[in-house]
Amino acid sequence: MKAYRTLVAAAALLAFVVVVVGAFVRLSDAGLGCPDWPGCYGKPAPTLAKDAIARAVARQGGEHGPVSLGKAWKEMGHRYLAGTLGLLVLTIALLGWLQRRPLAQSPWLATAIVFVVALQAALGMWTVTLLLRPAIVTAHLAGGMTTFALLLWLGLRQWRFVPAPEARSLRAPAALALCVVAIQILLGGWVSANYAALACPDWPLCLGQVVPPMDFSHAFHLLRALGRSGDGEMLPFPALTAIHWTHRTFALVVVLVGGWAAYRALRVRALLPLGCLLAAVLGIQFSLGVANVLAGLPLAVADAHNAGAALLLGSLVVLNFFAFHGLRPRLPKA
Repeated sequence: MKAYRTLVAAAALLAFVVVVVGAFVRLSDAGLGCPDWPGCYGKPAPTLAKDAIARAVARQGGEHGPVSLGKAWKEMGHRYLAGTLGLLVLTIALLGWLQRRPLAQSPWLATAIVFVVALQAALGMWTVTLLLRPAIVTAHLAGGMTTFALLLWLGLRQWRFVPAPEARSLRAPAALALCVVAIQILLGGWVSANYAALACPDWPLCLGQVVPPMDFSHAFHLLRALGRSGDGEMLPFPALTAIHWTHRTFALVVVLVGGWAAYRALRVRALLPLGCLLAAVLGIQFSLGVANVLAGLPLAVADAHNAGAALLLGSLVVLNFFAFHGLRPRLPKA
């Protein structure tokens, strides 16, 4: 069904937008622009809660804090987009069951995405009500990326491709690269959730050293509040350094493994375009990471780095789809 294919493609694109906008909300310190959920100060739109927002702004001494009308709109805008995505995913799942014979495919993947989105909505609520706990914020990012990846896989199932048995030789490098990038996304989310992006303000060294003073005992403690250690004390700066340094160091693993997958894809003519795409996205993403440090984390570059992570993940999802199904895109005739 062409309509079903279009609907899935639209949902995958919207999932990407939701991930990028969610990062923009977090990076612009608007995550608590509306401290309740799903409304904003009990209202469906910030405009209807102007008085409550004005009182909150007065209590914090001005708009320099996490509350302002503009930040409330950023937060609610993200929720509106996420809600639209949820409705799209639910529609896709229902159509998958109703049209499973014409579609000639199992509706269970579409159904699984509904449950992922439902969990994602719960994580979005807890992100606000639990005051940006790093573990919840990171899990929320992971949920958004997972939704995007699954919708992309579902979308690829709606198209017909050319058999290419040689593509199966890429199963191992493609799967390994996907796992490595997934880990790096979690590490990146942990950096952002703990506001550790500038804990190492120089590059390629960190605080002028290859291995700076670090505190790993507090860095990756999951059950703690933002800015606090597991025992409730202020999170020491060496813990933030450890978080940043780990993400930066693991980026080298991503480059090596992702570069290996891209190289292997470039050697298979059927997957040459995917190899070029993967290599390009990998290089751009690494450059954006470096630029974030050298430029002092400008908002546009930081959000682009998040978008790059989603594109890198998407590139590897596509590569894995073709590798595990032994298919290739339709190449133009020479």
